[in-house]
Amino acid sequence: MRWKRNTMTDAAHLTPAQQLIGDFAPKLVSLTDDVLFGDVWARPELSPRDRSMITCAALVAGGNTEQLRGHLGRAIDNGVTRPELVESIVHLALYAGWPRAMSAITVAKDLFEEKEDNA
Repeated sequence: MRWKRNTMTDAAHLTPAQQLIGDFAPKLVSLTDDVLFGDVWARPELSPRDRSMITCAALVAGGNTEQLRGHLGRAIDNGVTRPELVESIVHLALYAGWPRAMSAITVAKDLFEEKEDNA
């Protein structure tokens, strides 16, 4: 499948992965959209809220702050509260490492402040 370069008109209809890398790595977009979010996230054994908590914890523990911002937003959309997210990062500081928790809390703080400004 060949992807055309995205235009502003169709950007609203694209998934985040398509917007980010669709014209550069279409197979990774397909795996992200179809397998990760289309299959794994849709499995009924865990709620979206639980999946969000697990994913955020894994991203904090792995030091993957590039992906954390999007998943914190998804977690909020899935019903995880701001205090729960902050507390989970505080908790992870002692298990995943202080620098990782400090980096993650900075991402969370920026996201929450931005959401408050836009509210």
